[in-house]
Amino acid sequence: MVEPTPVPASSVPVLVYLHALGSSHRAADELAARFGDSFETLAVDLPGFGSAAHLGAATVDEMAGFVIDRIADRAPTRWLLVGHSMGGKIATIVASRVLDGTAPLFGLAGVVLLAASPPAPEPMDEERRDEMLDWVTGAAISHDDARTFVDANVGAALPARSDALALGDVTVSSPEAWSAWLERGSLEDWSSNVGTLDMPALIVSGGADGDLGAEAQRELNGPVYPSARFETLAGAGHLLPWERPAEVAALVTTFADSVALAGPEVPAATAALIASSRTSSRTRGILARRALADDPAYQPAVLTPGALHTLRAIADRVVPQQHPAIDLAARLDAQLDRGDGDGWRNAELPADPEAYARALEGLDGFADLDADEQDARLRELAEARFAPVGARLSASHLASWFEDARADLVRLWLAHPASLARVGFDGFATGGDGPRKTGFRILSAGTREPWEPGAGPSRVGLAAPTARHAPTARNAPTAPHPTPTRSITP
Repeated sequence: MVEPTPVPASSVPVLVYLHALGSSHRAADELAARFGDSFETLAVDLPGFGSAAHLGAATVDEMAGFVIDRIADRAPTRWLLVGHSMGGKIATIVASRVLDGTAPLFGLAGVVLLAASPPAPEPMDEERRDEMLDWVTGAAISHDDARTFVDANVGAALPARSDALALGDVTVSSPEAWSAWLERGSLEDWSSNVGTLDMPALIVSGGADGDLGAEAQRELNGPVYPSARFETLAGAGHLLPWERPAEVAALVTTFADSVALAGPEVPAATAALIASSRTSSRTRGILARRALADDPAYQPAVLTPGALHTLRAIADRVVPQQHPAIDLAARLDAQLDRGDGDGWRNAELPADPEAYARALEGLDGFADLDADEQDARLRELAEARFAPVGARLSASHLASWFEDARADLVRLWLAHPASLARVGFDGFATGGDGPRKTGFRILSAGTREPWEPGAGPSRVGLAAPTARHAPTARNAPTAPHPTPTRSITP
């Protein structure tokens, strides 16, 4: 058994907000005011909108790269992506690049979609699309057309300040960016690129929304996020952050506290090392997925609910943890379902799923014992002295199974990036994706490379992420990039 995991110092999670068509970072103002000190809000103006309107049109791919660069500049340790409408499509693409390791980022804990455009082509009434394209035949969208746009996308009139800001954002939007999204970006199909993102997700829709209402969210974004929670705000239209900031903020906070941020936090130095160019893309993606919090509503795929309950109790004694903990039993059940264990089992035991089922059946009632009784039972188990009446495994077989189960539980615990940080292991950072791996130069005991976490005062900065993204197409900016991101403090 290992010692209980100490609780690391918690950092304030960062909420990265991506706005809708014709909007800007200002749509996050009301949300940020309600989050208080719970989140640091990083609201990004996408190319062609808000303070980045002068950048003109960008492709969907360029917008995703633009956002990745903004997040890399901030380098958060734990963060959530919130995407509204157009920003939802970009958020999903960014999330997929974090989880496959191609983005030089780490620490994404979950995604929140607000009336979001899906990675598949966005459904839109063609007459309405044509009408909105007619608005940008001139130098800018007129106030009257902006008025039509806002009124058509709300369930009820906005408060005066929000209404003025929403109208202003529409009128300052780049006509090129506006038409690029309607004619191309919204129609692009990124489904095969994104695939399935099995991660904490919250999908919110407006009950009075049209093309991107509750039904469309379940049909188009639901398959992308199989673990998503769905919420519908009755009477709300499409502009949820403007219309219902208090309710949206409450949903995001509950989702973060109970789901997305419910797992162990990876220390900042280790998170930065995983995001750096010393770690390969493949390894970065594996660690990003392992760091995701476990689903508190996890339903077993192989074990029965009772067997999972027993296995959780055993895991608590074999690998005691403090809150927030890794749900080792759920991860083991998922491993049994995938059939990707360590490739080893005692030859006298049946295949792993059957061995676990029989052993946990024999240990029924273990979870009801007190801690001392549980430890005594596990000693009997390990020493082949436990032979419950009617069990389908002998005492010897149970001992062999318990040896395998201990290895599985410890391996799953150690595979988590927070556990790697705790034991001081950074052997994954061997040099990144290049053909020549820099590896380690210092191999003596008790010493560390300057770049390693915990190297002490002599530690130097990590290599900066190398992937940079910027609009480069025909509408690429000619002026230096502004900084269309900001941290909003209430």
